[in-house]
Amino acid sequence: MKIVRCVLINSIFFVVTLCLWPIAGWCDIYKYVDADGVVHFTNTPTGNKFRFYLKETSKPDVGSGTLSDQIARSAKAFDLDEALIKAVIKVESNYDPKAVSPKGAQGIMQLIPSTAREMQVSDPFNAGDNIRGGSRYLRQMLDQFGGNLELALAAYNAGPGNVRRYGGVPPFAETQNYIQQVKKYLQFYR
Repeated sequence: MKIVRCVLINSIFFVVTLCLWPIAGWCDIYKYVDADGVVHFTNTPTGNKFRFYLKETSKPDVGSGTLSDQIARSAKAFDLDEALIKAVIKVESNYDPKAVSPKGAQGIMQLIPSTAREMQVSDPFNAGDNIRGGSRYLRQMLDQFGGNLELALAAYNAGPGNVRRYGGVPPFAETQNYIQQVKKYLQFYR
């Protein structure tokens, strides 16, 4: 019984340490208690004996400063709601600065290469540069469509040409779903 208690205390210490230690990547934690009562933790379960234990609750700092700092700077620079930037990031990449879409959009705010160049983003996988460029582009879309959030989000997703071509939100299921998802997360982050 003392051995099991010691292993359990050490396991709890491991999980707490893992969650607080500055590591390069965050992950969900799974646990398994074997027949001897030994608790095993992993971020890569190797079978169905492991059960979900701890959900990732935050993202690592990326680039210079934290993501929150970078979002705050861009929100101030481009007169945007921080919650809006966070919502776009959540829907675009789920906070993955290395994300690449099937259509070639890159980084945390999923900029296509031509938009990244236009927004003067030299490295779309640098979260700070991508947030700055994505926020600048989002501000341009809001300005271009008279502050109408739905049209700006439609333009961010499907391109401003499609919004003008259809005289509003294009009839693309992806774009319509995108707008609803961003608005849902916008409320969540507010």
